[in-house]
Amino acid sequence: MAFYVRHYLEPQLASLGPHPYIVKPWYIELFGGPVSIGSHVTLLGCSDKKTRLTVWSDKKDIDGIRVGDHVLISPGVRISAANSITIGDSCMLASHAYVTDSDWHGIYDRSLPPATRSKVVLEDNVWVGDSAIVCKGVTIGENSIIGAGAVVTSDIPANVIAAGNPARVVRELDPEREMITRKDRYADTEKMNRVFEASEKDFLQGNTLWGWLRSFVAPKKELP
Repeated sequence: MAFYVRHYLEPQLASLGPHPYIVKPWYIELFGGPVSIGSHVTLLGCSDKKTRLTVWSDKKDIDGIRVGDHVLISPGVRISAANSITIGDSCMLASHAYVTDSDWHGIYDRSLPPATRSKVVLEDNVWVGDSAIVCKGVTIGENSIIGAGAVVTSDIPANVIAAGNPARVVRELDPEREMITRKDRYADTEKMNRVFEASEKDFLQGNTLWGWLRSFVAPKKELP
């Protein structure tokens, strides 16, 4: 896996922190820059749900995309920056979530990008649900959850659940409850490596060279 990460991702990144867990990096598309990713990131690609991190700008003085530590980015996520998108530590982006800091075209002159610059900030431990959209100029406070399919057009405070189109606060999180983040859960790198290795061995148990060759010559039919 380390070879594939270096071959497919590292040459296109401004920085990539240690201990990444990246699945199928050939289905992860990077374009433009700068794009920087922190440590212990989990970045998932899939053949029918390509993950895209893109910076579309001809300006040199932009932040681009900055991803913190222990972040989960699921298959099909799109992060598109014209200026600045910051994703804090331990954030989770579910499949098909879309984060953008621009409308990409002016309202009256649609032949050119907007003249003004916007940014997006996801503070630490934000969870963005399946197919949710986070629009330009938005800050989402720490620990908050964005419901599936929500469209976030204005700031969301910390420690709440927001849902709908446009997204509105539907519930406040209990400040007395302990919040366990991905960083808390996966901080022990050596332990997690042992877990992943054991899981992979279990998954591949029984695989043989003969079985691999037979899968090409006489593949077994799946049950209906």
